[in-house]
Parts: sequence; C-alpha cells; structure tokens
Amino acid sequence: MNQPTVSSRTTSPGSAPPPAPASAVVVDSLTKSYRQPRKGNLVAVDKLSLTIETGETYALLGPNGAGKSTTIEILEGHREPTSGTVTVLGQNPYKAPALFRSRIGIVLQEATDMGTLKVAEALKDAAAFYPNPRRVDEVMDAVGIEEKAGALIKSLSGGQRRRVDVALGMIGNPELLFLDEPTTGFDPAARRRFWDLIRGLGKDGTTIVLTTHYLDEAQHLSDRLGIIASGRVIATGTADSVGGPDLRIPRVRWRDDDGQHEEATTSPGALIHQLTEGGAWEPTDLEVIRPSLEDVYLELLRRHDADTAATTTAGPLTSYEGA
Repeated sequence: MNQPTVSSRTTSPGSAPPPAPASAVVVDSLTKSYRQPRKGNLVAVDKLSLTIETGETYALLGPNGAGKSTTIEILEGHREPTSGTVTVLGQNPYKAPALFRSRIGIVLQEATDMGTLKVAEALKDAAAFYPNPRRVDEVMDAVGIEEKAGALIKSLSGGQRRRVDVALGMIGNPELLFLDEPTTGFDPAARRRFWDLIRGLGKDGTTIVLTTHYLDEAQHLSDRLGIIASGRVIATGTADSVGGPDLRIPRVRWRDDDGQHEEATTSPGALIHQLTEGGAWEPTDLEVIRPSLEDVYLELLRRHDADTAATTTAGPLTSYEGA
C-alpha cells in the first residue's frame, strides 16, 4: 500500500493570508458558562489556559463532559466565551473576518450526510469555496477513497464516510486543522493509514488540534497533549512526560514460594539483579511493567476527582505538569 502524501502549501498571487504567528492558539483564563432555569449557572469551561505552537500537533484529552467540545467550538469560532481571551491564528475566532474561515479546517465528530452528491463532486464543490485548495484527486488518495470517487456518499459505509469527512476538512489546505474523534469507525489498517496522513500534514506545517478517546492515537500523533477535566487543563506535556516522573515509576512483578510480589522502583534492572542473585535464580512470572499513557491518564483523573471531592471552597486544583 502506498503511503499517503500531501503537497506543500501553495498560495495564489493576491490571496496570501496573514503570516502565521509563533503560537497558533493562545487561550488565557477561558470561561464558558450557561444559565439554567432554577439551577443557576453551568460552568462548562473554567478558567482554562493553553498554548499551541504553529506546526504542532496537539491532542486534547479528557472524559465525556470535561469541556473538550465546548473549548474546541470556541476555538473554531462557533461559540462566544463568557470571559477570558482566545486567539487563533492571530484572530479572535468569534469575531474574525471571512478569510479566517478559509484558514482552518474542521472534521466534526458525526459522519457527514450529503444526500445524492458523489464523493468527487462534494470535494470539488467544497474546494471552490477556498482560495488555495488542495487537488481533489490528491486528497482522495491521501485518505484512501480514490476508488469511491464516483460513488454516492450516502451509499458508503460509516468508515468510508468518515474518510470523506477528513477529506472535506483537508480540501481547503488549512493552516489549522481541528480533528474531533477522526478515526471513529476506522479498521486498524485504516487508522494506521490515517496516522501516516496526519504525520504528513504536520511535516507540511499544518497545525493540528486532535481530540480522541484512543490514547494510543494521541501517543503516536501528538507533539504535546493536554488533559482536561471539569473544564480545566489539569496536565500538559508530551506523551512520555505528562504527569511527571512519579507517575512513571516501573513496577517489577514476580512470583516465588511465598506468593505474588510487586515492587515499584526507579531501577528495575538493579532490583532484578538482586532478586535473581546475579542471574543464579529465575523467578516465576517475572515482568517489568512500565506505566502507559493510559495508566498515567487514569491516575491523573483519579487524583483530580479526589482533589475535587476534598475541596470545599472554590479554588485552584492541583496541576500536574510534565517535564
């Protein structure tokens, strides 16, 4: 299977967008609340702050109801903040001019339904709205739907429609691409192909904001990630550093005549050398377990929930920063 490719971003004369700022996204103390009759205010996003650098792939992770979707909708310009400041590509997205829309691409969580349009027709129609679109055939090949160019979108499987969504998000050649659960419905081979595609977009200079429940996807694709809970970013860092070293201490597990044992240690090799008496004895079921991103993620959420339960007055919760 050929690797998906993407072309370098080109610009037509007279249609050049403003230069990309060093930070594609800057969010400072963002709050979004909704008034509920007889229930007071619902705070969906609570003084959230984050920065995403130009050309970076940033994964925003968190459980359902954490505030991810609301945050992304504000970054896209679909919702107005209650307070705080948001800058996307140097603009306030809620008040940005029309050109701003041509500089971003959006892949929503639900698969698209475009009636009787064929795949190539839908992409061609969408490309006409942008000043510097990608080629339709290039985009179809990149997402693996070139063989469905003449097929009606409504006849496609869920996974194939999802690829059309990604293609529609890419067709405008965006500087900033929002991906909301992009590989839902993909089989394992399609997911890997999509990962190659996203890496190619990143190398091409596209800034990518990814929300996903697949932590392996976040680990493989993101340059950095943020974990959000209760409307706040509770941890940031790379996939290998978020949460700090105390959450990444390996555990050595083994069995002997006294039963099952497990010990956390920063020096698993030295502990194994000691256990085996320098290799003279082989413990049963010996294994070294290194915490995965999923382990770290779940522990951070557990600590956040414990902090929340213990907090009786409104105040800042603990923030877990990576190295």
